[in-house]
Amino acid sequence: MDFTFYTSLLEDVKSRIRIAQTKATLAANAEMIFLYWDIGQLIFQRQQEQGWSAAVIPKLSKDLKNELPELKGFSERNLGRMLAFYREYPPENLTLTNLPQPVANLKANRIGLGIVAQIPWGHNLLLIEKVKEKSTRLWYAQQTIHNGWSRDVLSLMIKSNLHLRQGDTTNNFAEQLPKPQSDLARQSLKDPYIFDFLTLTQPFTERELEVELTRHIEKFLLELGTGFAFVGRQYHLVVSNHDYYLDLLFYHLQMRCFVVIELKKGEFKPEYAGKMNFYCSAVDDLLRYTTDGPTIGLILCQTKDKVMAEYALRDVQKPIGISEFELTRALPDNLKSSLPAIEDIENELTLNI
Repeated sequence: MDFTFYTSLLEDVKSRIRIAQTKATLAANAEMIFLYWDIGQLIFQRQQEQGWSAAVIPKLSKDLKNELPELKGFSERNLGRMLAFYREYPPENLTLTNLPQPVANLKANRIGLGIVAQIPWGHNLLLIEKVKEKSTRLWYAQQTIHNGWSRDVLSLMIKSNLHLRQGDTTNNFAEQLPKPQSDLARQSLKDPYIFDFLTLTQPFTERELEVELTRHIEKFLLELGTGFAFVGRQYHLVVSNHDYYLDLLFYHLQMRCFVVIELKKGEFKPEYAGKMNFYCSAVDDLLRYTTDGPTIGLILCQTKDKVMAEYALRDVQKPIGISEFELTRALPDNLKSSLPAIEDIENELTLNI
């Protein structure tokens, strides 16, 4: 037996098994999502036709438990969620969506559940509860599929308003990168970055910020987004017998390029762009492989004047983005005023005792 050909056979079989497992998981999840939508539809229609109140749900749950005791997932609470799910996605508001096989052949696609049929039930419930705008909800569903987010990660992304920050960095990608790399680079960065997992207090130095971010590297990578792989902190480069140290160096697996990140306290200054341009050139010459894309620079500062940042990047030859970072997410003034005071909460608790 030729061992080389056998190894190839083994890899092919393993690959097909994994693909089949993925398809089976997608199909099973989509079928369950459709079932829950269908049950919600049945309850809604009967309530409309018969004038039944919400009292039908606990009765239905009890009878299902008695008739089909082996089944799980049909509690009173979950049946109520199925009804809410149907109301959020009624047939007249659904549109057909292209899906990977075998999901594309399921009833869930024919009624247009498409995107939401590809994410777990718990993710759907979280989106309905936390995201009221349907277009935004579908955006998070798409990102969940693309990035493989768990429910906890999805919750964190919603809490940080990722949809408002994604692709909002000031950059020169359209001028310095060809399509589609420029679009991918823009969508891979955000503004601002939220580092609320840090415990830094003012005053702090740029080095302290750098150390804390690498100490919490998993959370930092989560905030950066999918595709970033950490290469090193204070990464050493030698240019013309001079030593230079990059604050943070990453490699982006989807863009296939190095990403240099420089951390700056305070406001953005135009000279930062020139220094980053130099760093990107050095990485391109010293580290970049022939198959890699151009190195991208990301300058993170606490504040920036957008017009000044755009001027600073206008004639720079390397692809660079400029974003702000926040250590805590400040509450808008109008929201602060609507929050109850400690005394109000204590009084309410006293009344309910």
